[in-house]
Amino acid sequence: MSKISYKERIGFALGNLGHSAFYGALSTYFIVYVTSGMFAGVEKSIANKLIGLITTLVVIIRLAEVVLDPILGNIVDNTRTKYGKFKPWLLIGTIVSAILLIICFTGVFGLSKVNWLLFAIAFVIIFVALDIFYSFSDVAYWGMVPAISENSQERGVFTVLGSFTGTIGWNGLTIIVVPITTYFTYLATGKHEQGNAGWLAFAIIISLVAVLCALATAWGTKEKNNIIRNSANQEKTSIKDVFVGIAKNDQMLWTSLAYLMYSVAYVATNGVLFYYFKFVLDKPNQFWIAGVVATIVGFFTAPLYGILNKFIPRKVLYTIGQISMILSYIIFLTAHDNPVLITIGLILFNFNYAQLVTVLTLTDAIEYGQLHNGIRNEAVTLSIRPLLDKISGAFSNGIVGFIAVAAGMTGSATANDMTSGNIHTFELFSFYTPLTLAALALIIFLWKVKLSEKVHAEVVDQLEAKLATENITIPVDASAIKHQDIIAPADGDLTALETLKQTNQDLALFHGVGYAIEPTKGEVYAPFDGRIRFTFSTQHAFGIESDNGLSAIIHVGIGTVNLRGEGFNLHFVDGQEIHRGDLLMTFDREIIHDNGYDDTIIMFFVDPKRIEEFEVNSGTINHGDDLQPVTFK
Repeated sequence: MSKISYKERIGFALGNLGHSAFYGALSTYFIVYVTSGMFAGVEKSIANKLIGLITTLVVIIRLAEVVLDPILGNIVDNTRTKYGKFKPWLLIGTIVSAILLIICFTGVFGLSKVNWLLFAIAFVIIFVALDIFYSFSDVAYWGMVPAISENSQERGVFTVLGSFTGTIGWNGLTIIVVPITTYFTYLATGKHEQGNAGWLAFAIIISLVAVLCALATAWGTKEKNNIIRNSANQEKTSIKDVFVGIAKNDQMLWTSLAYLMYSVAYVATNGVLFYYFKFVLDKPNQFWIAGVVATIVGFFTAPLYGILNKFIPRKVLYTIGQISMILSYIIFLTAHDNPVLITIGLILFNFNYAQLVTVLTLTDAIEYGQLHNGIRNEAVTLSIRPLLDKISGAFSNGIVGFIAVAAGMTGSATANDMTSGNIHTFELFSFYTPLTLAALALIIFLWKVKLSEKVHAEVVDQLEAKLATENITIPVDASAIKHQDIIAPADGDLTALETLKQTNQDLALFHGVGYAIEPTKGEVYAPFDGRIRFTFSTQHAFGIESDNGLSAIIHVGIGTVNLRGEGFNLHFVDGQEIHRGDLLMTFDREIIHDNGYDDTIIMFFVDPKRIEEFEVNSGTINHGDDLQPVTFK
């Protein structure tokens, strides 16, 4: 399999640089513009009412459009052009939303100061369209990952690169927003402040960056019309599916609730930090420090997580991160003008593993739900965190707007205009409230979330035992006897599972009928024509089903669930059609052995009561060798 080129890596990475910068301008700094510049020249009491109106409309619109995401995803997925399905929507979505963002930063061409009713109507139409086309670009960008590579390791590289550049794009705004808005305001008015001209220039620059980065992604990547994309049967997930999935899985529910509280606190705080530097500290020109700190900390925390998690359980890392966040709020409340303490507070605020831990815990909840509820829904799980991010983003928009109005930080107000009451109001809603949310998130996670790495490993063991003994397949006609030809899925020494269990007590948990192969190579191939039913989140095991209905699980190693996917590389997606002899998995035998685990490959049949005849000729085999057919009903 060919490796991905540097052109594709760079092209894809640049895409999220502009995409995240655009989202930051839309979700954070547009509200800052609304509170400070959009209604400049309007009488303050009226301006505050209009600010309240706009922020309320933004919250309502963004919450309502959460429902539209599955529809937009379906539109993208059903697109067929000579340029692919994703690139057209990436470009159209980015270009249209960029134009509409610029219009929003003009106050809808100054209509905000002429007729507030017409402005409100026009704003709703424009902002709805803006958010819809942004969502098109968002869906298209991340949906492109499986289209440009069929290799799971390569997909991981793309995802990491996109996340990294996204961090730069988001935090980079914090570095450049004040210099840009101040410089262009000075050019237009001769005043050293953040005025309307500066905010418009900021919107134009960020929009251009977003468009150029989208073009780089479209030019630098290639959608591959491969067998995986043609055969994968990925079901669309509705909003109802998401909430039903959460309700039926208590670990998914509590993890989601904890994350929502954390996310609202985190996003809202990012939104008010500008006000903190401008109105509380009276140092707007030092706001760039917040961006630099966030970028540097983000650069180290993600790679560091994998190293730390080898020795420290993720619940402990989550706790450390939340305590750091709580301490940061205390520092913000007490640091006053101490730049060293403020910098420490910014470091602590950004040193947080909540998002990473949440993603991993939600992923583990797939097997938890399958064991306890009989429901396995990867699509729901993958939809939850983006959904929660949208909800928290909507609420944070409203929170920031409310704080600005309540604390008197609107229009042409400066730090000198702030009273002790203004500062107290700001601190109450900007720091005390998110501090409470961060503490509640920690309490919920520690109290209600039980799905640790150890517990998940136990869940996987129980699930495999259940799959090996219970009838979970679609009911079949008991009188219909079928035969399934099978080829060896790996190179090595073949033994009947029951036979090997007599000498290897570690295999006792595998209760089914099947094969055991002591491998000589770290490769697993498809034993028959069929499809992939599911994959365990730890990537060490997956379910397959033949075209005539024989279900099996291929499990690599004993105890390898504890490796959390390290050393395993999958060459398929769930739902994919497979053909006998297809390479399905590669695994690193050295990593497995170095961690003290057995690398025996086990293939056992789901619901052994269906097996009528099964024989194993022990001995050395090569993948592709014919094994004895299996007779089943």
